[in-house]
Amino acid sequence: MKKIFLPALLCAAMVTAMLPAPAQAASSTVSETEMAQVLAALDIMVGDQNGNLNLDDSVTRAQFTKLTIAASPMGDSVGAATTVSPYPDVPYTHWAAPYVEAAVSAGYVNGFLDGTFHPDETVTLAMGVTMVTRLLGYTDTDFSGAWPSGQMTLYHNLDLDEGISAGQDSPMTRRDAMCLFYNLLTAKTKSGQVYLTTLGHSLTASGEMDRLSLINSAMKGPVILDGDWQSKVDFPVSTAKVYRNGRVSSLDALQSNDVIYWSGSMRTLWAYSSKVTGLYQAVSPSSSNPASVTVAGKTYAIETSDAAYALSNLGSFKTGDSVTLLLGRDGGVAAVVPAGSVSGTRYGVVTSVSNSSYTDTDGNNYTAKTVTLTATDGNSYSYPVGANSSLKAGDLIQVTTAGGSAQVTRLSQSSISGKVNAAATQIGTFKLADDVEILDMNSDGAARRIYPSRLSGIRLDSSDVKFYRKNSSGEVDVLILNDFTGDLCSYGVLTSVSEVDQSAGGMSALYGSYQYDVGGQTYTYVLQNGVLNLSTGPVKIEGSLLSPNKISKLTPVKLQSLDSTSAVDQSGNTLPVYDSAAVYELENNVYRLSSLERVRTGYHLTGYYDKDPADGGCLRVIVARPA
Repeated sequence: MKKIFLPALLCAAMVTAMLPAPAQAASSTVSETEMAQVLAALDIMVGDQNGNLNLDDSVTRAQFTKLTIAASPMGDSVGAATTVSPYPDVPYTHWAAPYVEAAVSAGYVNGFLDGTFHPDETVTLAMGVTMVTRLLGYTDTDFSGAWPSGQMTLYHNLDLDEGISAGQDSPMTRRDAMCLFYNLLTAKTKSGQVYLTTLGHSLTASGEMDRLSLINSAMKGPVILDGDWQSKVDFPVSTAKVYRNGRVSSLDALQSNDVIYWSGSMRTLWAYSSKVTGLYQAVSPSSSNPASVTVAGKTYAIETSDAAYALSNLGSFKTGDSVTLLLGRDGGVAAVVPAGSVSGTRYGVVTSVSNSSYTDTDGNNYTAKTVTLTATDGNSYSYPVGANSSLKAGDLIQVTTAGGSAQVTRLSQSSISGKVNAAATQIGTFKLADDVEILDMNSDGAARRIYPSRLSGIRLDSSDVKFYRKNSSGEVDVLILNDFTGDLCSYGVLTSVSEVDQSAGGMSALYGSYQYDVGGQTYTYVLQNGVLNLSTGPVKIEGSLLSPNKISKLTPVKLQSLDSTSAVDQSGNTLPVYDSAAVYELENNVYRLSSLERVRTGYHLTGYYDKDPADGGCLRVIVARPA
């Protein structure tokens, strides 16, 4: 007997007038890993007991039917058991019986004319496409002619075919199924709705799939890594993919007091190790209802009820205590532990020294000399120091936490040199740790965290490095630079210059007045006894914008093309563009702040750089003149 997947008289060519506009191709811009993450997060395709997707294996009709139910709005409501036998060859004891029963009842699939289902038969692409088009709301009445030509026409028009290699009558692999269900999520339903939204998920503001939101929704936790943490995770962690601080890692790399999130469907653990130790200074809005806490001069949102309780007036911590906050994936407080139970060292540069108010454990207020530093993690922290401390802005310090207190000490300079390789993983013979923290600082105490890629291909001399540290593996994990990148300066255009010699009676009296625009804001600097010998145009401003230490002209170069990260000059050389490059339009000697998007076409472009790119320089200002 000829096998028929759907009643033959109800199948085939799609009425052309009913075709919706094709949706954006889903799988053409994402990797298999990303597709797998999304489908696992939605609990559609989760792999075997070890999380393996076995993408080269074929898919049976029973397996594809389960995938279809998992991808349907009823996915969460179908249990793993039933008392009904939907077909003679799918008795109620069959693992797929509840899914086949649900799919048949919903009209997503039919059996064969002989009254059987053939659960172990490999599903063909035409069979799979038919089920997926039914998920999109299309029924038999939408088709005429011979099956499956109509379904296949719709399949191509909706871009459901992206990434799929199987032909119409060919058996599908699990890879084909993964692509088909991923493409389904962004396809339009018969009523014109993006399918993902029928499952209760929203799109981004631009109407695209929000993969990050989907993966976030599948996360559980957090738990704190301690002796019995694995019992709190609802799948065997030995089978998990592990990420730590955003990088691929392993179970062996996880450490005590790491904050752990997980997804059973994705077979994934995410661990975060950020900690903050310091005085518990304040809680807001009240100690009976904590929502945020201030420790070491910085305020953190409280993420978990356990942390809120610990910091409340019912918990074990009070203002004035030395505590360690364990921070979760969004920087919120996941847990609080006594400062004495965690040790560590933070490195950075003093940005200011002042007197600050504190509350001791008895509720009494007091004032203490306080240093504020910018740490190599890019954050700002404050710590009380002795009244006789000689620390000042611009000093390198380390904050060592041990025994429940934080000790602040001045760092001695240590230096390395060498060329940074193209991958930015090594300086000369010194390997950079995967989690290296790099800070660029100047003598005034201004500092900014930068990332290894910023140094790619650049040579560092010993005078460019103020401090470095190696971890236990001999890799550089802390690096503090000596005002190397130029990123700490401000860049804009000098719009007005007045330099006057007011000499009289044989006395020389030079007077200079300079007006400059930085980011659309106008500043004026006046020199009563001197001039800078400058003219209008792009400039670099060192120090305060109100009272700069130095103003200097930038070097121009004509450009033939430009995007947000690089430009090509008239000689064909590629130049890096500063991530905060200022763009101005110049017409009739008037500068007007603009944007890269506006000036890409119809303008002659000139870039201005502070120093050679080989030494860390980049285009800081772009000036566009009408073509």
